[in-house]
Amino acid sequence: MNEAEILFTDVLNCDRLTLHLKSREYLTGREQKAIVEAFMRRMKGEPLQYVLGKAEFLGLELKVNRDVLIPRPETEILVEVALRYAKEFMPDSLRILDLCTGSGCVGLALAKSIPNAVLDAVDICESALKVARDNALANKLNVNFIKSDLFSNLKKSRKYNIIVTNPPYVLSSEIKKLAREIRFEPRKALDGGPDGLKFYRKILRDCYPYMKTGGYLIMELGFRQKDEVINILKDIKEFELIEFLRDYNNIERIMVLRKFLR
Repeated sequence: MNEAEILFTDVLNCDRLTLHLKSREYLTGREQKAIVEAFMRRMKGEPLQYVLGKAEFLGLELKVNRDVLIPRPETEILVEVALRYAKEFMPDSLRILDLCTGSGCVGLALAKSIPNAVLDAVDICESALKVARDNALANKLNVNFIKSDLFSNLKKSRKYNIIVTNPPYVLSSEIKKLAREIRFEPRKALDGGPDGLKFYRKILRDCYPYMKTGGYLIMELGFRQKDEVINILKDIKEFELIEFLRDYNNIERIMVLRKFLR
């Protein structure tokens, strides 16, 4: 379907065939108003997912609004990689932490695929956590959502086999240069500081005590950030670099590290 059809079928709560079969019927006043509002929002550049109030991610329908990033295809790769490494652990003893959860898309997709795992998901923003909790409830998935600035409210006694994260990584100076649609998304979820690496430094510096020996840290990276993150690792001796994976645009997007076995 094209965007117009998507908006019409959503507002009118019908499928594409019904839309065209009834194309000569008059809309109610309420329907007309809803259609006009939806098209006006879209014409102003607001992302289609925000207009619809929902997005699809790995088979899940998720609520989205301007408190959370819209889930993206490259982040599906992050989940797929985490699932591959999760196979090394027994499902009923597997603990996973999703940092910077936003809409909850990563943690919820993992919970759907590994129902016996213990999933914690963290975000600093209470409004984002409300969206994530709503998504967990709607999809009947069990994830423990925690308000925390990264690790600040977590207990070191609760160690994880896998930490997975898609942190903010856009340079502060680049925010205003982003496509108009992206500028509708929450700045907190995009802004990675002056060099885009603020959160990578914090995560790499602080995550070690929260990981089980032999556990994995799996991170999504921004464009051309691979070498810069490797440079940060030079001063951090607790991890071995396992692999990088490319996204659908051949960008080195996912980084996998392992806590050294001692």
